[in-house]
Amino acid sequence: MRFPAISTLKTAALFRERLAALSIELPFDEGVRTGPDAPLGQTCVTPAGIVGNRFAILPMEGWDGTEDGRPSDLTRRRWRNFGLSGAKLIWGGEAVAVRADGRANPRQLLLNETTLPDIAALRELLIDAHEEGNAHTDDLLIGLQLTHSGRFARPHESRRPEPRIAYRHPFLDGRVGVANDAPLLSDDDLDRLVEEYIRAAVLSRKAGFAFVDIKHCHGYLGHELLSAVDRPGRYGGTLENRTRLLRSVIAGIRAEAPGLKVGVRISVFDFVPFQPGPGGVGTPATFDPYTHAFGGDGTGVGIDLAEPLAFIELLRKLDVRLICTSAGSPYYNPHILRPAAFPPSDGYLPPEDPLVGVARQIAATAVLKERHPETLLVGSGYSYLQEWLPHVGQCVIREGKADFIGVGRMVLSYPEIPADILAGKPLARKRICRTFSDCTTAPRNGLVSGCYPLDPHYKARPEAEVLLTLKTARVAPPSP
Repeated sequence: MRFPAISTLKTAALFRERLAALSIELPFDEGVRTGPDAPLGQTCVTPAGIVGNRFAILPMEGWDGTEDGRPSDLTRRRWRNFGLSGAKLIWGGEAVAVRADGRANPRQLLLNETTLPDIAALRELLIDAHEEGNAHTDDLLIGLQLTHSGRFARPHESRRPEPRIAYRHPFLDGRVGVANDAPLLSDDDLDRLVEEYIRAAVLSRKAGFAFVDIKHCHGYLGHELLSAVDRPGRYGGTLENRTRLLRSVIAGIRAEAPGLKVGVRISVFDFVPFQPGPGGVGTPATFDPYTHAFGGDGTGVGIDLAEPLAFIELLRKLDVRLICTSAGSPYYNPHILRPAAFPPSDGYLPPEDPLVGVARQIAATAVLKERHPETLLVGSGYSYLQEWLPHVGQCVIREGKADFIGVGRMVLSYPEIPADILAGKPLARKRICRTFSDCTTAPRNGLVSGCYPLDPHYKARPEAEVLLTLKTARVAPPSP
C-alpha cells in the first residue's frame, strides 16, 4: 500500500497528523457520545416518516439473484443483515431494475408482477430481523432503489455489455463496445422508460416500501442523462431537458401511486474516466474541455456544484426532500466514490490517499446542505474511515453537514456496526472493512458479491477459492 493504513493511525493525534500532512479537513470528534443526547442517535422527521437514528444503509447489488430477477438465499441473508444493523434508514436496499434490458448483470433483481411477492418478502424479512435485534420498528424507514443501467447494462452475460446509451461518449463507448448509434435511446424510447419507472413505483408501493429512489448516480442511465449536454431533442441540452425523465417519473408517481415518497441518489460530481498509468496508478484521460461530467468544472478533475445545486432546487420545488449523495462511477473513476486501499481487479492503484476522496465527498455534501438546509441529505464515502467512522460521522451530524451517515461496504463485513456505535460498544476490529475491494472484484469476474476476506459465510463458499486464484494470477476481465 502506498499510503498509511487507517489501522496504523491508532490515536486521534495520529489521525489528525495525517489529515494535516494531506492538507485536508475532516469533521472530527475525539469522543463518541452515547445515550439520549448522542448526535448519531437522534431521530429525524422526514416526509416519508420518522427515522430513529442517523445511520442509513446504502443500496448494494449482490449479483446473486435468480435469472428471472428474484432474490436468492444470499440476497435474503444480506437484507436480514440490513435489519440487524440497527440503522433506521434503509436507502433503497438494493438496485432493482425496472425492466429486463436495464439489468447491470444477469442476476440483478428485477421488479415486475411476477417477482413482486419475493421482493415484498425481502422487506418483511428486514423488518423481522430489525425487530429481533432492536425491539421496535415504528421508526424504521425502508425504500427501494429503481434503476436502468443504461451504458453499463449486461442483462444476459456478466462479461457481455449490452449498452443502451443517452449519447455517444469519446472514451466510454470503446469500453462497452459501442461502435455506432444503434445503442442510442431515442426520445420515444425514454418516454416508454418513464412508464416503466412509474409501473415499478406502483409495484413498490404494493410491496410496502415507504419511498422509491430514482437512481441518478454511478454512470447509470439517470446519471448519464444529467451530462447529456450535447444530446439533441427533449432529453438533452438544457438542465430542464436533462431532468425531463426524472420530472416525468415523479409526476407519474404522484398520479398513480399517491402517498409513495420519492428520493434520489445522485453523483453530485464526476471526473473524467481514469485508467491504469505508470506503475498501475490511476491516470485521468485527457479531454480539453471535458463536458461530460455533471458537477464537473470542465477540467475533468475538478468540481463545480452549480448544476447539482440547481438540481436540488428543482427537486425542492417538486417537493422531493430526500437526497442521497455519491460521486462518479465505479466503472470509470472508482477512487472518487469508493475510496479504497486496494483496487478491484479491473481498476487501478489509487492516485491519492483515499482520505482525500472521503474528505472531497463530505465537503461537497456539506456545501449542498448549507445551501439547501430544508433538504435531507444522506452522505456517502465513510467506510474507508474504518475505526474513525463514528468520530467523523458524529461531527458531521453535530455540525449539520449532512442528516444521515450512509454506510455501504462496511455492513457486508460488520452488519451490526451502527448498533455497536450507538450502544457505545468497542468496535470489533477484526470485522471492520479494510477496503480490499473483493466485494467488487468478485462480481467483475462473474461471482456473487460479498466480503470474502472477513465474512466467514463467504470465506467458506467455493467462490472464495476461485477469487483467490484470480487475484493470485492477477487475472482480470477487460474493463467495463
